[in-house]
Amino acid sequence: METVTISPKYKVVIPKQIRDQLCLLPGQKIQVIAYGDRIELIPVRPIRDLRGSLTGLDPSVERPADRV
Repeated sequence: METVTISPKYKVVIPKQIRDQLCLLPGQKIQVIAYGDRIELIPVRPIRDLRGSLTGLDPSVERPADRV
């Protein structure tokens, strides 16, 4: 687990090991979510990065007649 320090201007540096692991780039957007006493940083990925992520999904789902 990494520890970071909040600067006087409330800036935080993401450790290099984490940046490399998540392939973070300068200028990339990150969502910040507060859960009680915890903060989560979630990288915003372009929608094109999701291409192919649902391969093997079976699209044959029974639908009501009025939804076909």
